Amino acid sequence: MIVFLVAPLVIKRYKLPGIIGIIIVGAIIGPNGFGLLERDATIELLGEVGLIYLMFLAGLEINLNQFLDNKDRSIVFGLISFLIPQTLGTIVGIYILDLSVPAALLFAAIFSSHTLLAYPIVQRLGIVKNEAMTATIGGTILTDTLALLVLAVVIASVGEGLTTGFFVELSIGLSIFFIGTWLIVPKIGRWFFRTHDDESYYEFLFVMAILFTSAFFAEMAGVEHIIGAFIAGLALNRLILETGPLMNRIEFVGNALFIPFFLLSVGMLVDVWVITEGLDTIVIAGSLIALVITTKLVSSWITGKIYSYNKTEMLGMFGLSVGQAAAALAIVLIGYDAGVPGFDQEMVNAVVLMILVVSVLSPSIVEKAGISLVKEAEEREYDPTKIPRRILIPIAQDSRYKEQLLDLAFAISDERSKEPINTVSVIRPNTGNKTLSEVAKAEEIQKEIEEYAAGAEEKIKSHTRVNHNIASGIVRSTIENQISTLIIGWDGAKTRNQMMYGNIIDQVLNRTTQLTMVTRLSKPIETYKKILLTLPPNIEYNEGFAEAIETVKKISEKTGCQIKIFTINSNPTKIKEKIDKIEPETPIEVEKIVGWRKLMPTLKKEMNTNNLIINISSRRDKPGWNPELKTLPNRTFTLTQGNSITIYPGEKEREKRIKLME
Repeated sequence: MIVFLVAPLVIKRYKLPGIIGIIIVGAIIGPNGFGLLERDATIELLGEVGLIYLMFLAGLEINLNQFLDNKDRSIVFGLISFLIPQTLGTIVGIYILDLSVPAALLFAAIFSSHTLLAYPIVQRLGIVKNEAMTATIGGTILTDTLALLVLAVVIASVGEGLTTGFFVELSIGLSIFFIGTWLIVPKIGRWFFRTHDDESYYEFLFVMAILFTSAFFAEMAGVEHIIGAFIAGLALNRLILETGPLMNRIEFVGNALFIPFFLLSVGMLVDVWVITEGLDTIVIAGSLIALVITTKLVSSWITGKIYSYNKTEMLGMFGLSVGQAAAALAIVLIGYDAGVPGFDQEMVNAVVLMILVVSVLSPSIVEKAGISLVKEAEEREYDPTKIPRRILIPIAQDSRYKEQLLDLAFAISDERSKEPINTVSVIRPNTGNKTLSEVAKAEEIQKEIEEYAAGAEEKIKSHTRVNHNIASGIVRSTIENQISTLIIGWDGAKTRNQMMYGNIIDQVLNRTTQLTMVTRLSKPIETYKKILLTLPPNIEYNEGFAEAIETVKKISEKTGCQIKIFTINSNPTKIKEKIDKIEPETPIEVEKIVGWRKLMPTLKKEMNTNNLIINISSRRDKPGWNPELKTLPNRTFTLTQGNSITIYPGEKEREKRIKLME
């Protein structure tokens, strides 16, 4: 624990990534250094857990929509960064190191895969969703799988021999594992998160159970556990809200405990004295270091050229993919134990020396490239005329879905603005001490909200008002706190025909110009699978349309939900072109519906319990308004059993708020 605390703090003073400090100190205090700490079964176990956790986080934090939409990039990079090292390494093994063909194949497999040593830096800098980083992380699954398959084939060839049964067994095992995990885990996850949301540690334990069970079954299928961990992360990706308390707990445990143990374990393997043990070790180590740097650099450059990545992104890809540890160690140690010709003590020492070099090189390069990527993103995205999104959630005394409203706010908030989420409780005055007791009750509810937000490391700014008119209290709070977005919970109760929602919400809509989301989410937002978005005719001409679409896209990005758009009587091609220009980038599908009568039957056909309907509506007399919009919220509420959001775009009044703030 002292090493995990002190080493990163010290090494950062020399402008080096903190994770290098843990690796270096591991080498110094380990059995090959001063021998202060043995790399015993405990360290090995915790190191393995740390590696599994690292791969799990990588799968969990990938933007899955972007990953699937650009899966060709991960596949291309994975193939290139495997085939180039594997081919060149095999040639060097045969013609320079004088190894047999099986041994040369295994020698090349040592560095044809890669370990995401520098992933904690990518995570810390917030560049996981950069397209080049996503391609590199996604490519890891392919390089590691192929390298470990080479290991399995070579070991079989020097043991019992390659038989048809071996390949059949391996193919069936892998197919069952991949298909089973991808299909079963999301279904179990949705059921669990829908039915068990009262005790937060149960959610964490459920995720850990899925992680280690997947890792176990991956080994049963004939591949390494790290592959199972990565697939488990991808399978749970859409079920764990990126900004929610559960994700915060998962990252905290990994970054504070398990991943540092993996880095310490790697450091303890390093033996700098191997350079004194003969020329053979130096020649093999030199070959490995030169090959891993050259081939991974060339692979990153080729992929970058194919997909028009800039030099910084190529450098980041190289830095992330040049890291070696887990797969390399597994391959060389298993080859050594199996008696593969040429895999002797010198080969093991050479691999350890290579790990030492790339353990310093990989994080340093990723840190440099990552900082540049962050600066580029800030310069590209910064708009001095755009005020930060300020969110207000009115909280009713009897609200059962406070957490769902907060999770929605976390999903659409601006991460870089650091604005707190505002909440307000409006109390009607009563005679005697009843008003005071109601205020006290509201404050208790506010404390519960603040505790929930603290779990997600989000700030809450609470307000309590006493007002005869609840709508007036909400409206005054939006003015005084310069609110740009309102999230209002709705119970779906039947009202008189002339009302859309009820007296309070209708009044708020009539007296505000902010983007307003009238919301009913009966289950956690991360358990939805698809967003069905409805657009009335001419809504694209509404001045707040772009902001409303950006809001929907943020929900999609944070939850991994796919978006299918139903546009009524509008040109779907033009709608898609307009929406594609709005950040963030999210894959969408647009379908035209002719006439309002076909809307509900179409939604009913598409609807299931995992879908969320979002209507972009319009205030009366604004572009996009249609009398059908008065009854649409109630109709979609009935259809979805209370899983719907209606968004009313903001109006030009927002520009006045910008000037007022300036």
